Amino acid sequence: MPLFGTDGVRGIANDTLTAELAMRLGRTVGSRLGPGARVVVGRDTRVSGPLLEAASIAGLLEVGVEALSVGVLPTPAVAYLVPALGADAGLVISASHNPPEYNGLKWLTQDGRKFSEEEEAAVERAYTEDRPSPAAPGRIGAVRQWPEAVEQYRAHLVGVFAGQIPPLNVVVDLGHGAASATVVSVLERLGCRVSVLFGEPHGHLINVNCGATHPEMVADAVRRGGFDLGLTFDGDADRVMAADADGRILNGDAILLVLARAMAAQDRLPGRRVIATVMSNLGLERALQADGIAMERTQVGDRYVAARMAETGAALGGEQSGHVILSDWAVTGDGLLTALALLRAMGSTKEPLAALTAGFVTYPQVLTNVKLEQIPAGWSEHPAISESLILARQALGEEGRVVVRPSGTEPLLRIMLEGRDESQIHEWADRLAAVVQEALESATAP
Repeated sequence: MPLFGTDGVRGIANDTLTAELAMRLGRTVGSRLGPGARVVVGRDTRVSGPLLEAASIAGLLEVGVEALSVGVLPTPAVAYLVPALGADAGLVISASHNPPEYNGLKWLTQDGRKFSEEEEAAVERAYTEDRPSPAAPGRIGAVRQWPEAVEQYRAHLVGVFAGQIPPLNVVVDLGHGAASATVVSVLERLGCRVSVLFGEPHGHLINVNCGATHPEMVADAVRRGGFDLGLTFDGDADRVMAADADGRILNGDAILLVLARAMAAQDRLPGRRVIATVMSNLGLERALQADGIAMERTQVGDRYVAARMAETGAALGGEQSGHVILSDWAVTGDGLLTALALLRAMGSTKEPLAALTAGFVTYPQVLTNVKLEQIPAGWSEHPAISESLILARQALGEEGRVVVRPSGTEPLLRIMLEGRDESQIHEWADRLAAVVQEALESATAP
């Protein structure tokens, strides 16, 4: 398996993701940056965070790079701080929405963006060669603690939205993660009344039956407590899900629709264009079309959304999972920034959240995984697979979609179908899975 997956380096801490790996990777990236460079280093609340932070920083210091340690902070906070502090790169130690035993190493460029595939490939080649140039004893890098970083990020968001947020009654699920450092303070300073679920920074419980992967928790709290809305964040707070006053869950697609409508009404949506991925529901595309807004799709991964936004000048893009990018203020997904934009839309329209998604009808969608020992090159050109895909797309017509893609982290092919007829898409999902399994197992048999 390659070192980098779809979102940095990820694995089970102290097992597949070791301190030795973190140190060696820090040394590799630091060598590429050069002596005297500065790297902002932050992490989420995971128990393994301090271990991997110390190892990564050791690798940087060994080659003469300075580390600015900002402690527990969301990924987007680190992405904001890298250019704000004039640093040369950033590192976030987090496994996002994964369970507590996982962790990850997300490297960021000088402008706060995630490393591109080309940059990751270059780092991986250098990591494999591992030819470090240790700094001379008098030029070892220094580590500086930067506790002011969290307030700098909070103040930035408060400044962006000051006077634009209505005094709403909000319940937030912080998932025992990095959102615990920022969300409540910012919302309260902007005039909201805030109740908190899973707010303790307990790394051994991060994402466990809470947070953005379990939006039903905050939805239930909204219904029981009579809140105006609920917000729920993943472990590193770069994504958010919401629940309206009736406890109806709004995923990333619904949030994109609300923000697109609000931004278009204010003439802040260049080209009346939104960038989404192949996984976004056809219902979102149809709802945007009805409002005269085009939707362009990329492959799965917020970095591809961000890259296409930069190419086209789009101001809004995101994923169904709750990663939303607002390029006027950020180069990466930011759950709190997105939540504040959602609240601002409620304030500018004076409408409840439910009214802002009017006309949005999601198409039934089914996702099936086909597990394989390995995924052979050219798998999509296998005659049986390509023929079955043609037949499936013909059967679903313009009111349906078929997406088959390899997982970025496991030897899986993911098969997604959506359409008006739920029984039809389930039938085709089963048929395609069977064809793919048989064709690729035969192709890789000795």
